[in-house]
Amino acid sequence: MDKTRPTVAVVDDDPRLLESLEELLESAGYAACCLRSAEHLLARGLADLDLLITDIGMPGMNGFELRDIVNKERPELPVFLVTGRHEIGDQRRAKGVDGFFRKPFDAPALLNAIGEAFQKSTKGG
Repeated sequence: MDKTRPTVAVVDDDPRLLESLEELLESAGYAACCLRSAEHLLARGLADLDLLITDIGMPGMNGFELRDIVNKERPELPVFLVTGRHEIGDQRRAKGVDGFFRKPFDAPALLNAIGEAFQKSTKGG
């Protein structure tokens, strides 16, 4: 991977969303790593990622479960959750997440949140 650009992983079972987010992220200067399941991401590894965007409602491991694993393995890695359903309102389960977006989400707002997450992580907190 090109480490001159931050790497953003996107996990979603919707291939259209993956394609559009890959284009958006690449056009904004990020390296995009798009995968169709949490299991694929974990098999690939988390070591070189700078931010994770994951859908909540996916077959197999859901976004909350993936967030929990990521928080144990890479607690400093910013995690954003996206959903087209009501789970986003469950604040008890949302603990340990850096951002929430309901589908369809506003692309400039997402890019702004990603930029803010990178600024926060480079300032150490």
